[in-house]
Amino acid sequence: MQLPGQAVLVLQGGGALGAYQAGVYEAMHEAGIEPEWVIGISIGAITAAIITGNRPADRLPRLQEFWKRVEIDAPFANWQALVRGIPAMYAPNALAWRGVAAPLGLDHASYYSTQPLRETLAPLIDFRVVNDSDTCRLTVGAVHVAAGRMRYFDSRDEPEGLNLEHVMASAALPPGFPAIRIDGEAYWDAGVYSNTPIEAVFDDYPRRNSVIFGVNVWQPTGPEPQSIWQVMARQKDIQYASREDTHVERQKQIHHMRRIIRELTKYVPADKPEERREFAAWGCSTTMHVVRLLAPTLDKEDFFKDIDFSPAGIGQRWEAGRDDARRMIERAPWQAPVDPLAGVVLHELSARAGD
Repeated sequence: MQLPGQAVLVLQGGGALGAYQAGVYEAMHEAGIEPEWVIGISIGAITAAIITGNRPADRLPRLQEFWKRVEIDAPFANWQALVRGIPAMYAPNALAWRGVAAPLGLDHASYYSTQPLRETLAPLIDFRVVNDSDTCRLTVGAVHVAAGRMRYFDSRDEPEGLNLEHVMASAALPPGFPAIRIDGEAYWDAGVYSNTPIEAVFDDYPRRNSVIFGVNVWQPTGPEPQSIWQVMARQKDIQYASREDTHVERQKQIHHMRRIIRELTKYVPADKPEERREFAAWGCSTTMHVVRLLAPTLDKEDFFKDIDFSPAGIGQRWEAGRDDARRMIERAPWQAPVDPLAGVVLHELSARAGD
C-alpha cells in the first residue's frame, strides 16, 4: 500500500499489553506497509528493536518467538510473574531481601534482575541490521536517572549505533528493574517521565510527510473507580497513557502556525531575499497523519494487567491489535483530502465493532 509519506510506528510501554503492538505490526506487514521508522519505550522499545533488528521476512516470526518465550502457561499466572518472575524476562533479585533501605547501589537496587531478558533478546535482534542506514530507523527512549531528563537514542544519530544496552535501558522500569548504564551513565525506563514517544516524530528535523501509527495500550479515559483496587488500576492507566493528547493538540497548533507562516512568506518582497529565507525557515509544508490505535479493555482486567503474560491474555491482545489495524488500513483515511492549513491530521477508529 502506498502512503503519503514515511510510515512511522510509535509504541508505548506497557509490559504484557505490548502484545497488541505485535498484532498491529502483523496487520501492517500483511498489507505491505513496512515502517521506515519505529520509536518505542519499554515493551515498545523491545518490539521496535525486534522489528528493526530483522529483515522484513523475519520480523513477524521473531515477534512470535519472543511472545512465546515470555508466555506463562500456569494457573495464577499474574501472581507467578510477581513472586517468581518470568523465566524469559526477569527473576527475583536476592539482594532485595536485605530490605528497601539497604544500600545496594543503583545497579542492584531493584526487586528483580533482568539478565533473563538480555539472554532472550540477544538472538532475536541483529544490531548490524538495526544500524544499517538503508534499513528501518530505530529510536528508543530512556530517562537519565541523575538529571531526570528524557533522552532518545537514535540509530541514525548515535556515532557507534545502538546496541542491546539501549533497549534494556528503555525497559528498566524502577523499582522492579535495575538501571542500565550507557557510557557510564545510568538510565531508567522512559515511562517514568513520558510513556508516549510521539514527540520524537514531531521534533525530528528535517520534517517529512508521515503516516504515524500511534499504538496506545493504556486507557486515557475510564469510569470512576469504586474501590482502592480500582483506584490503583485507574491511576496506572492515567499515568502511563499520559501526554499523547497534549502532544498532538499542541502540534496541531504549531503546524497550523507554520502553514500560515509559509503562506505569508509569499508576500515578502523578492528584493529582500534574506528576510524571505529567514521567514521561510519558520514555515512548513509537511503533513503528518496520526493514526491512533487504542488497545481494548479485556474482561476482568485489573491492576496487574501489564503482567498478564498468560496465553489467553497475549492471544486476545495480539488479535485485537491485528483486527484494529486491519480496519484502519482498510479505511485508509490518510487518502482523503485535508485542509491545506492543517499540518497534523488525527485519525481514530470510532468504535470497536464498526466505524
